Amino acid sequence: MRRRLLFTSVAAALVLTACAAPEETTPVAATGASAGPKLNTSADQQRILPAKDDAAAALLPADVAASGKLIIGVGAAGAGFPPLAFAADDNKTLIGSEPDVAAAIASTLGLEPVLENTSWENLFIGLDSGKFQLGASNITVTEERKLKYDFVTYRLDNLAWLAKKGSGLTITKAADIAGKKVAVGSGTNQEKILVEWAEEVKAAGLPEVEIKYYQTNQATFLALGSGQIDLYLGPSPAAAYQVATVGDAEIVGTYSGAGKDLQGLIALTTKKDNGLVKAYAAALDKLIASGDYGKILDRWNLANEAVQKAEVNPPGLPIEGK
Repeated sequence: MRRRLLFTSVAAALVLTACAAPEETTPVAATGASAGPKLNTSADQQRILPAKDDAAAALLPADVAASGKLIIGVGAAGAGFPPLAFAADDNKTLIGSEPDVAAAIASTLGLEPVLENTSWENLFIGLDSGKFQLGASNITVTEERKLKYDFVTYRLDNLAWLAKKGSGLTITKAADIAGKKVAVGSGTNQEKILVEWAEEVKAAGLPEVEIKYYQTNQATFLALGSGQIDLYLGPSPAAAYQVATVGDAEIVGTYSGAGKDLQGLIALTTKKDNGLVKAYAAALDKLIASGDYGKILDRWNLANEAVQKAEVNPPGLPIEGK
């Protein structure tokens, strides 16, 4: 399934893959506005770099441990995708939740994190060749990808219902959007889900949902703020970034990006059977137990995407047609 999403900063519009990594990234020109006071977008990130955990580090292959470094690929070349991975205010330093989590994993394993920003295509070429030992780029677990890669889950793959701040809305089921005007990106996975909900509302004899489309995220959020629409259904990180940087909206519900039958999961990715996946899982569990993992997500307003534990190669999105 090809899925597309829209991210925004105060004055930036970026097109990505819906909560599944930017495999169809088409950056749109950004105008350089920086984030609001709730997020640190400077080059001085003061990342959380925990002390080495000997038990987790003992799981590393000998050659990786001896190298002293962990080469991390992040597919955020170009405009990036805030708050997950994007350029700091100096327009060159890679920041965001993805680099933060990956760097903390490396540090927990006693390795120096080496972050390399690359294109989405070159990220996987690098993983295949062994150039990158870890991919941290909003990658959703899929059954097709599991044929070539090992995964350690570290975030939920969710969509978010965004409303104007103070709306009083809570969205948990289709009936909650009856009679509402809801914006969504055309051709996206979230559009498919919204259409399904709208059909369910109609079948129940409730006031119909009016689905609205806008050309840019800026237009969507202006419509939300002015009351032209009641809700926007989009990727959870994009919604969290809007809340953190502008503050005129609130998340009033979330929904799995994989649909009603499966919780989508975002994972650290490495080449299959290279011996690294168990070390990554142990390191993430250590970060969760220490509280450092929660602090990393909190600083990017992504606490609602936290997982309780690392999972290795869990069920992923099914292969199309199977």
